[in-house]
Amino acid sequence: MRWNPSIKGLFLVVFYQADHAIMAVMAKLVLLNKPYGVVSQFTPVDGHPGLATLISEKGVYPAGRLDHDSEGLLLLTDNGGLQARITQPKFKLAKTYWVQVEGLLTASQLAMLEAGVLLNDGATLPARARAIAPPTVWNRSPPIRFRKSVPTSWLELIISEGRNRQVRRMTAAVGIPTLRLIRIQIGDWSLGDLQPGESRVVKVHSPGQNSQPRRPGTAARNRVRRRPEE
Repeated sequence: MRWNPSIKGLFLVVFYQADHAIMAVMAKLVLLNKPYGVVSQFTPVDGHPGLATLISEKGVYPAGRLDHDSEGLLLLTDNGGLQARITQPKFKLAKTYWVQVEGLLTASQLAMLEAGVLLNDGATLPARARAIAPPTVWNRSPPIRFRKSVPTSWLELIISEGRNRQVRRMTAAVGIPTLRLIRIQIGDWSLGDLQPGESRVVKVHSPGQNSQPRRPGTAARNRVRRRPEE
């Protein structure tokens, strides 16, 4: 039997493609418990400290935002595809919050939150809401305002949007203003036992090409409409 060079070339192509198919691109993901008062960028803003004092990893940038007066899980990554998957509204990645509100929570208020609340920028998407017992969490500094004559309640709220101060506006719209807001989970990534200012680094499969993440304040980012989160 004569050796056919084209067959050898075919095998080489197949082996090359198979070898590259299993070489998955891994992305770096930093899970940070953002403390109260810290902004979601590396440089300080209006007297609020940035992330530079908390994050030692190089080349990572926030995937989403968390307002300075909110606490909890903030994700940072070195991968543009993963950053887009976390932040872009079309992927509707679920975000879970523990919310301390002013007043006694009622079943009708929970039902309104779940059905969608009409805000000044339109109705919110359906959410998941349930009353919870006061969770065992760190003390906030400074503490929330406390009025002896007004009780407080806790709820867990899961949304898939990222509008500006959305959770606070939703609770205010149904008559229970937010006193404290802690994000505990984004998609499959949870805060776990991280304390304020602590972080951990994990490696995850990149959903696409290993492009550079968008840096807050760059021209590329400014060409895209920002969608701040809680």
